[in-house]
Amino acid sequence: MYNQSDTPASARSSDLPQSTRTVRGEGAPPPLSRPTKLAFGIGAIAPGVTAAAFDFFLLIFYSQVVGLDARLVGLALMISLLCDAISDPIVGYWSDNLRSRWGRRHPFLYGSAIPLAASFYFLWTPPEHATQTALFWYLLSLSVIVRTAITFYRTPASALVPELTPAYHERTSLYSLRYFLAWVGGNAVSVWTFAVLFPMFVTTTIADGRFNRDAYPIYGLVGALAILLSILVSAVGTHARILYLKSAPPKRQLTIGTIFRELIETLSNRSFVSLFIAAMLAAIAGGLAAGLALYFLTYFWAFDERQTAAIFIGTFLAAGIGLVLAPRVSRSLGKKRGAIIVGLVAFVGAPMPIILRLVDMLPPNGTPFIFWFVTIANIIDVGLIICFQILFASMLADLVEDSELQTGRRSEGVFIAAETFIDKAVRGIGVIAATTILTVAGLSPGAKPEDVSADAIWRMGAYYVPIVLSLWIAMIVAIATYRIDKTTHEENLRKLAASDSG
Repeated sequence: MYNQSDTPASARSSDLPQSTRTVRGEGAPPPLSRPTKLAFGIGAIAPGVTAAAFDFFLLIFYSQVVGLDARLVGLALMISLLCDAISDPIVGYWSDNLRSRWGRRHPFLYGSAIPLAASFYFLWTPPEHATQTALFWYLLSLSVIVRTAITFYRTPASALVPELTPAYHERTSLYSLRYFLAWVGGNAVSVWTFAVLFPMFVTTTIADGRFNRDAYPIYGLVGALAILLSILVSAVGTHARILYLKSAPPKRQLTIGTIFRELIETLSNRSFVSLFIAAMLAAIAGGLAAGLALYFLTYFWAFDERQTAAIFIGTFLAAGIGLVLAPRVSRSLGKKRGAIIVGLVAFVGAPMPIILRLVDMLPPNGTPFIFWFVTIANIIDVGLIICFQILFASMLADLVEDSELQTGRRSEGVFIAAETFIDKAVRGIGVIAATTILTVAGLSPGAKPEDVSADAIWRMGAYYVPIVLSLWIAMIVAIATYRIDKTTHEENLRKLAASDSG
C-alpha cells in the first residue's frame, strides 16, 4: 500500500532534491522505513481521539447529560480555544529553536504524554450536583489543560513531516498515513463507545446509554490510555531519526522584539497568508459542523446508539478513501488544484442529505433507506474531506523551503503553530454558532429526542445549511490564491542545495 515511498526506489530524481544535507551530518539520510512511518502515523491517534472527544461528545455530554446550559458550554469551549491559541506560537517557535541531545521536537513529545492523558480522563468526571457556575469553571479549566497539552505534542510532531522528507509527493504519502490513522484511531474509540459502552449503560430509567452519566468516566479512561500509548509509540519509534533531523539554529541573543520580528517575517509569506485565511474559514465551519454532528445523528435523523456506531464504522472506509486518493490526486492534479476540486465536491455535497430532508424529498426517519443513504453519503463525503485535509497539510509543509529562501531559517514549528493557532482562535466561533442554532431552534438542555418538536429539528437544519456552505465556499476561494506547485517546490530545493554547497 505504501510502496511508493517505503523503499529507495521512491527517491526518484523528480521527487527528491539533489542535496538532502542535514545540519547534523553530511550525506543523504537513509530512506524512511515502514516501521518508522507506521510509528509516526500512530502518533496521530492521540490528537484523533482528542478531536473526536471535543467534536462529538463534549458538547452533548455537558449540555444534555450533565445539564450545563448549552450557551455556557459553548462559551467555555470558545474561551479554552482562545487561551490555548496563545500556546501555539510559543510552542512552535520554541520547538524550532530548542537545543537538546534529543533534537528540537522529541522532548516535547515525551513530555506531553502523561499530562495530556491524565487531564483528558478528568475532563469526563465532573463533580455531581454542582452548580452551573462550578460546572462551567470545571469544564473551562480542564479544557484549557487538555488543549494546551495536545499543543505541546501535536505542533512539534506535525513539524516533523518537512524534516522527515523533503520530497513533494512523499510528504503527501506521509500525511496520508498520519491522517488515516488519526481518523481510524479516533473513530475506533468512538465506535467502541457507541457499540459497546453505551449499550452497557441502558437501564430501566435510561433507555439510551448516551444519556447515562456513568458511562463517560470509562470513555475517558479508554481514551486516555489510547492517547498515552499513541504518543509513546510515536516518540520511541521515530527516536532513531533524530540524527538526521535539522538542528536548531546557532545560539543568538533572543529578545521579545527579535522573536516577534522573526515570527512576522516568517508568517508574511504570501502563500501562507492564503492558507491562513482558508484555515480560519475552515476552523469556523469545522467548529459549527462538528458541534452539531451528533445532534444531527441523534435528533435530525433519529438514529439510535447502534446506528450511530455504524455511521462511525463507516468512517474507517472513509479514511481508507482518503489514504488512497490523496497521493493519487497530488500526482495527477497537483496539491492546490486537487484540493480545490476535491474540496468543492466534498463541502458542497456534505449538507445535501440535510437539504433533501428539509425540502421533504426523503422518506420518513426510521426507514432502512434513510440509514443507508446517510451512511453511504457520509462515507463518500468524509473520504473526500480527509483527502482535502491531507492535501492542505502537505501544501502547508511545502511552505518551509519557500520561507527558508526568504528568511534563512527553518520554521516548521511556526507554520504548524500558526495553522493550529487560527484553528483554535476562531473554531470557538463555530462552536458558539452551533450552540446559538440549538438555542434559537428550540432544543433545550437535557431534552431527549422524543421530547423535541419536529419544527425545532427542521429549524436546526435550516439555520445550519446556508451558514456552513458559505464558509466552505469562501475557504476554497482563499486556497485558489496559493502559489506553490511541484515545479516551484523543486526549484526552492535546488536553490537551497546550491546555497548549502556554496
